[in-house]
Amino acid sequence: MPHMKIGALAEATGTPVETIRFYEREGLLPPPARAENNYRMYLPAHVERLAFVRQCRNLDMTLDEIRALIELREAPAQDCGEINALLDEHIDHVAQRIRELRALEKDLKALRARCASPHAVAECGILSGLDTAAARGAPPAKRPHVHGTH
Repeated sequence: MPHMKIGALAEATGTPVETIRFYEREGLLPPPARAENNYRMYLPAHVERLAFVRQCRNLDMTLDEIRALIELREAPAQDCGEINALLDEHIDHVAQRIRELRALEKDLKALRARCASPHAVAECGILSGLDTAAARGAPPAKRPHVHGTH
């Protein structure tokens, strides 16, 4: 199948059509040729690129990291030191997120411990703890929200 429409690409890769369009707008997928009826016509190279992008996203890489990898990938004779550095930086970011998640888990468990057994909502230790923190004007957490985890 040399050419396929966006629906076929979506089906072949398990990627929603809107995500494919988003990746095109972001420059992660090269623009496809257009048929006379203006339909996008994708090639096997698009399937390969989309699979690469999805694998990077599965590893929680940012769009900028993926762009950098694509650029480096298109220069196969170049030294891969930049790729190693990019991945090392990403690993450090993941380790930081793990630390943040562990701290978040500890906070949530402490909050959960405030209400050991069911009773009237008016006496709920969890809601009381949330209300107390909100009344103090304290931010919900001392650290940024960990995105992409739920």
